[in-house]
Formats: sequence, C-alpha cells, structure tokens
Amino acid sequence: MKALVKEKAEPGLWLTEVPEPAVGPGEVLIRVLRTGICGTDLHIRNFDAWAQQTLRTPLIVGHEFCGEVVEVAPGVEDIAAGDLVSGEGHLVCGKCRNCMAGRRHLCRNTVGLGVNRDGAFAEYVTLPASNVWVHRVPVDPDVAAIFDPFGNAVHTALAFPMVGEDVLITGAGPIGLMAAAVATHVGARNVVITDVSPERLELARKLGVSLALNVAERSVADSLHELGMHEGFDVGLEMSGHPQALRDMIANMTHGGKIAMLGLPAEEFAVDFATIVTSMITLKGIYGREMYETWYAMSVLLEKGLDLSPVITDRFSYRDFDAAFDTAASGKTGKIILDWTA
Repeated sequence: MKALVKEKAEPGLWLTEVPEPAVGPGEVLIRVLRTGICGTDLHIRNFDAWAQQTLRTPLIVGHEFCGEVVEVAPGVEDIAAGDLVSGEGHLVCGKCRNCMAGRRHLCRNTVGLGVNRDGAFAEYVTLPASNVWVHRVPVDPDVAAIFDPFGNAVHTALAFPMVGEDVLITGAGPIGLMAAAVATHVGARNVVITDVSPERLELARKLGVSLALNVAERSVADSLHELGMHEGFDVGLEMSGHPQALRDMIANMTHGGKIAMLGLPAEEFAVDFATIVTSMITLKGIYGREMYETWYAMSVLLEKGLDLSPVITDRFSYRDFDAAFDTAASGKTGKIILDWTA
C-alpha cells in the first residue's frame, strides 16, 4: 500500500510502498479516506529538535483521519465492516491509576499514533477497537477526518462553563478557530479571538465571532472598550503557545477568571503570578481529548448544527502531499485535508 513515511532521520517525508498492516487481537483494519495535517506532522516533516528526540525511523506518520472499516478481529463488538470511523490517536495502557479510574486522557503511558507507532497517512491503518469512534450520525468525511483536533478544541472550550460568558481566545489557528465556533454555538456572550494573520482572522469572522483582533495593530484591552466590557474576560482559551498571548490574557481577565491552556510553548517563560494570585485566576492545562466524553460532545454539537466547513480551507490528493504541507506551513490557512481516494 501507499504511505507517507519518515524514512530517514532528516527533513522530509517520502511517499512509498509499505506492507499492508495485519489485524491483531482486538483491532480493526480501516481503509483511510481522508486525513488532516497537524502541526505535529509539520514538526515531523521538518525534523526539528522535538522530532529528533521523539521519533524512531522509519515511521508512517499522521494521526488525524477518517476511514471505512474493512475488517475486525474476532470478538470485537459494535464495529462492523462498512462503518465510517475516526480514530482516537492516544493509545493508553489501561492499567495505570488514571486508566483504571476511567481517566484515560491522563494515562502517563500514552502512545501516540503516527508519533510512537505507525500512523494513518496510508491507504490502511489498524487501531485497537477501543480507539475507534463509529459515526452513528451522518458526517462529511472531511469533517470526520479532523475529529482529533476538533476534540482538542471542544475539550478546551468546554473546560469551563461558557453560557453568557465573555471569552478571549488567543491564537486563530485551526484549533483556535474551532474553539471559537464552539464557544459561539454554546452561548457565550462575546467571543474575541486574536492573531496576527489577516487570513485566519477573516476565517474567524466567517465563524461568527464578536471580534477578530489583529494584535499587531491593536491591543486586547482595546477589545474590552470596543465591546463595552468593564470587568475583563470570564474565560480564556490560550491556543497559541506564545508568551505574550498568555501575558495579555492574564492582564485582561476578570477577578475569578478561568483560563484553559492548549497552546504548547516552545520554552519556559515568565508570567505575572502576582495577578494570578490576587485576581484568583484559575489556570488549567489541556491535552488531547477526554475519552470518550469529548467525542460524544463533538458528535452532538455537529448533530445540533455546529458548522465547521469554514475551518477547512484546502484539499489535496495524497499524491500532492508536498504542496499540501507547504500550504499548511504558511500559517495563513485553516485545516488542510488529504484525500486518499483521489
């Protein structure tokens, strides 16, 4: 089968022929239909310091996907050939304290699809049945392919109550855009999203945010005045990983405000902890998706009319992967989809 492989410990990816995976005990074989390009995939392609420390080559990359089930191992129930499925890319041990308590998203032994084991940028992929999400309600395959990052957005956006609240989102990348769509959909009063990319801010406007703010031109404090807010933001969603974004967020939160942090900083940085303490601000780190409450929430949000179509801006055949990756790396787009049927 065809697969995108990190063949060598150097920058680049290679489209090559590899053996089709065999179904193991408790597993499901899936014919991949669509995949989404993630920031992690860009790090792997560039072979930056993180990738050099993390990867073992050769490796089939990719973890955002949807596909059609073609085979299930004996004993697997509730999944059948022909089902449209997405995959939870965090494979957990099932034996640690958190797994045994049902907190699988906190497993300290998590293995990442397309990072620590062969991934989904291929014509076929296998997954444990416990990591397969069957779409019981019709969903567009392009949207089904991005359930992994959509789950990050939903996990972050629903970390704290949103109804009637004023929300600040720093970072209008694809996950920040999806979080903005969720916040608006579930009843936030004002949703402000910040970035320095005019293209991404325009995508945010299409999603119905109250204000898309270019912080290269105006400050977060300006947004408070523009929207007639006097006490700061109730909820912050930090999606960028940039030090100044978090500092600006902390400085503009209301007393008792709550911040969920998904953006992953490249290095340590200082923040104003005196304000965090005296304003009694809550900081909560977010990683991945809650298994499988977040997945349920995603499906219901779509079923009740949440529209993610503006977030998907470009589609390519998997054969044109280099152009697709270059487009994703531009920092001007939403989600990029690779079609494995084209």
